[in-house]
Amino acid sequence: MKEAAQERIQAYFENAAKKRDRWKRRNRFYHKTIEKQFTFMIPEGSVILELGCSTGDLLHAVKPSKGIGVDFSKQAIDIASKKYPELQFIHADVLDFDTKEKIDYVIISDLLTSLWDIQHLFKKLKQYVSPDTKIIISSYNYLWEPILKLGELFRLKAKQPLQNWLSVKDIENLLYLEDFEIIKVEKKLLLPKYIPVLNAIINTFISNLPSICKLNLIQFIVVRPLQHIRKDYSVSIVIPARNEKGNIENAIVRTPLFGTHQEFIFVEGHSSDGTYEEMIKVQHMHPDKDIKVIRQSEKGKGNAVREAFEIAQGDILMILDADLTTPPEDMPKFYEALCLHKGEFINGCRLVYPMEKEAMRLLNLIANKFFGWFFSYLLGQRLKDTLCGTKVLFKKDYEKIKSNRKYFGNFDPFGDFDLLFGAAKLNLKIIEVIVRYRDRSYGSTQINRFAHGWLLIKMSLFAARKIKFK
Repeated sequence: MKEAAQERIQAYFENAAKKRDRWKRRNRFYHKTIEKQFTFMIPEGSVILELGCSTGDLLHAVKPSKGIGVDFSKQAIDIASKKYPELQFIHADVLDFDTKEKIDYVIISDLLTSLWDIQHLFKKLKQYVSPDTKIIISSYNYLWEPILKLGELFRLKAKQPLQNWLSVKDIENLLYLEDFEIIKVEKKLLLPKYIPVLNAIINTFISNLPSICKLNLIQFIVVRPLQHIRKDYSVSIVIPARNEKGNIENAIVRTPLFGTHQEFIFVEGHSSDGTYEEMIKVQHMHPDKDIKVIRQSEKGKGNAVREAFEIAQGDILMILDADLTTPPEDMPKFYEALCLHKGEFINGCRLVYPMEKEAMRLLNLIANKFFGWFFSYLLGQRLKDTLCGTKVLFKKDYEKIKSNRKYFGNFDPFGDFDLLFGAAKLNLKIIEVIVRYRDRSYGSTQINRFAHGWLLIKMSLFAARKIKFK
């Protein structure tokens, strides 16, 4: 039965390959939407493998530095090779395919619906993807099954020989069985046919609203391999400080030893209380520590962090705010979360444990809760405390964020959103480490609540347009 079904499927796709471009022209809007979303999710210049590449249009659209397409239809591979000779196309069954190429992204688009054994594909995939590889799966929302069947009946859509109608939970279960986990799910396209004006209103705005998005036709699922091997790394702990003289030495002496090597980078931000002089003093008082001191060239915490990251030598980059309201004693928790591969971008969360009396004022608390909800919705990953200053990531991932910064531009003087948006754009797994938020023991807050709050709102709306309502 299995062999007969696979032969029927292969015969169907061999025949369909010749008609593929004609069907794509008839449903140009649908296919362009898929290409647009994959182009947004995958950085240009990545090494990309597409399983079930058909005639190669999607692989070409994402602009890989090296693109490899695999399909079991000889006709499709021949057509793809002629259309895009700069890409590599391989005639093979995706269930048997293997490669030694280091792949950045694997595309599995509209393939799961016609596979006989989906779990076997994921088992095979596990053998050749690297720990850093991201897999992006696109498939139909099973709620659309009756509508798409009607589309086939009226020849508005190409017929499929076998349809596996899977929910996200079904796919998640199959992935988990083969040691993969879902990072996030995006659902797009409520109106799959092009209708002027209506498309802009429905697909750009209405279809992206909470709850309504669950009705969209296509689900894009970002996946990463699970890892179970722990490894130690060197760390660079960046401490931006403005008028924090009384906290400088404590930032050093209260930070526990962890990692293969610790580098501390103080960044002084035009203080008036002798903070810079205190940094130099502490540097000389602790010759056993690798302490660097720089003065930022511009203003704002975002600039301070970026300048420190430029000179940081550690494998892992960590931000510790100099007010020490997030205790330095908690930094090993962030380190361990990264070493154990629990996430790829580790964010602090101050909103779980009870706070000390003066730790966070009511307006700040309300703002934090709002931004947490809004960003969870925008980024497709759970975030409770977007504004916690403590953030930790691998330097190699920061370099990717930096190289893709042009998409958002230099819009964030605080640095928190710049890193969060960049991590989400790269499909990094974001998790939170819970900390106890403490009162200040020295100095006063550098935050102007109303001016900075309004700026944060404007940045959030800007991000919504760039990420969700694009």
